[in-house]
Amino acid sequence: MISLAYASRRLRPFLLLLSFLSLFVDVIRAAEDFYKLLGIRRDASQKEIKKAYRAKSLEYHPDKNKNEGAAEKFAEIAYAYEVLTDDDKKAVYDRHGEDGLKQHEQRQGQGGAGHGGFEDIFSHFGFNFGGGGRRQREQTTPNVDVPLRVTLKQLYLGDTIEVQYVRQTLCVNWQECMRANQECQGPGVKVRMQQIAPGFVQQVQQRDDRCVAHGKMWSPNCRACQGGQTQSETIDLTIDLARGMSNGEPITFEGVSDEKPGMNPGDLNFIIVQVPAEGDIYHRDGDHLYVTVEIPLVDALTGFVHEFVHLDGHKFKVEVSGVTECDHVMRVTGKGMPRRGNRGFGDLFITFDVDFPTSLTEDQRSGIRKILGGGSGSDEL
Repeated sequence: MISLAYASRRLRPFLLLLSFLSLFVDVIRAAEDFYKLLGIRRDASQKEIKKAYRAKSLEYHPDKNKNEGAAEKFAEIAYAYEVLTDDDKKAVYDRHGEDGLKQHEQRQGQGGAGHGGFEDIFSHFGFNFGGGGRRQREQTTPNVDVPLRVTLKQLYLGDTIEVQYVRQTLCVNWQECMRANQECQGPGVKVRMQQIAPGFVQQVQQRDDRCVAHGKMWSPNCRACQGGQTQSETIDLTIDLARGMSNGEPITFEGVSDEKPGMNPGDLNFIIVQVPAEGDIYHRDGDHLYVTVEIPLVDALTGFVHEFVHLDGHKFKVEVSGVTECDHVMRVTGKGMPRRGNRGFGDLFITFDVDFPTSLTEDQRSGIRKILGGGSGSDEL
């Protein structure tokens, strides 16, 4: 006999799926005006629609935005984009509104979920329905790594950096330049059958850049995209440099690298590269900071107080009593780099380098011997 607990565990994924289906049906019913939702005019071009969708989807993506209602808003935005980038659906929506669009989709047997049904929207949340769906077949363009040169002070304080990035985006009407070709097995891959003898057929794979997706080929002389498959686009990005980030750490913008037909865009990674700045006295190792201070011999023998200026400009003093040996290391708790996740600060390690005089007068040598109780050896030190 199957226990209720076991049955509950087995049904849990399906119940979760049904709850998401219910959520998105309600979202589609309650969606506000699609143009208003994306913040565009009703006569917006396909490029403007795509740009607005990219900005809105990044703002409300559930992986980035944890606020209540963000997931619903993201689903509305995705559905609006699916409709406004489909010429047939857009024409129906513009003439008859959302109710007319629903009737149109019901006649088409699509259920109001866009090009790929609910599978497209659920894929944003990590659901995988299997069966070789469209997103499974799509490849991804290469990720792009860009060095982000910052100073130790910026890593200590954190910073907001505005940059412009130039990438390749799809021609607005690129879909008009696609034609069916079953020999295309993916981007740049063409497979054809070649008869090598009576009754013997060989499958030959070759490179063909006209193949842009499975079963899809690009028409090179297509009038809809006279400049080619892609065009340059300059986008504005805001990089949030968190306090305590490390050299070599990436800051990733998902899906912002170059676009190509039949492929999802890869990620744009800004790789932190720490560069020296004028006046730097500290160097870093993990969460700790290190500094070397030169002190005169008299301070090494009698004790001293040394004032430091930290990376954020605040001042603090270190007091040393007694004799300080050359290359002595002093640890100051909590004066290192900020730890990620508000976990406090690392420590500061100070190395004292004693500055010995290059020469002494006779009176100085005699005085030192008297103070230190030296004997009557050689006069030379």
